[in-house]
Amino acid sequence: MKVLNLYAGIGGNRKNWHDVSVTAVELDPALAALYAQNFPNDKVIVGDAHQYLLDHYKEFDFIWSSPPCQSHSSFRQNICVRYRGTPAVFPDMRLYQEILFLKHNAECLWAVENVKPYYTVLIEPDAVLQRHLFWSNFPIPESDSQTVIKIRYAQIPELEESLGFCLKGSNIRNKRQVLRNCVDPNLGLHILNTARSLYMKTMKISKTKKNGKGVR
Repeated sequence: MKVLNLYAGIGGNRKNWHDVSVTAVELDPALAALYAQNFPNDKVIVGDAHQYLLDHYKEFDFIWSSPPCQSHSSFRQNICVRYRGTPAVFPDMRLYQEILFLKHNAECLWAVENVKPYYTVLIEPDAVLQRHLFWSNFPIPESDSQTVIKIRYAQIPELEESLGFCLKGSNIRNKRQVLRNCVDPNLGLHILNTARSLYMKTMKISKTKKNGKGVR
């Protein structure tokens, strides 16, 4: 199963994936280097994930996209902007561009992840799991398997232990923020397994039809 992992970061969502061929795209060279170190069998591309999706969406069986969430974050807007002097910014519309693009163009399975925003969502999500919204072209069931992290208060050691990453010795500047941006690896596996199950059913049906054994 060929998987495209966009805005890959250090690979929180990918941490527990197995038996897949992964192409990861990350713009930050330091994050991409750590990702490559943790997942040496993946193809890692340092570049613009938004453009890569446009150019290569037809080449994969499953696409995961996690566009930058900071400009949508309720915490940033309602706490940091209102009370801490953080500059207000425009919401990053790449999120909705990719949802619409995939809905109308992708023939593969796909899921777009982001945080719960400070505004009323412009496109209703297909699933809400933990602190994440998901838009997808397949049903995502609830998951009983999750890592419990108090994301607002957890510090680097606790985040590293919970997520299974070690950032010691890396030249990443804001290690805590990078770890907080990670999707729970168990949740990432849950969604991949859901997509994989559908993919395998599709492949089985396709193979049956090809062999002339379709059900009448």
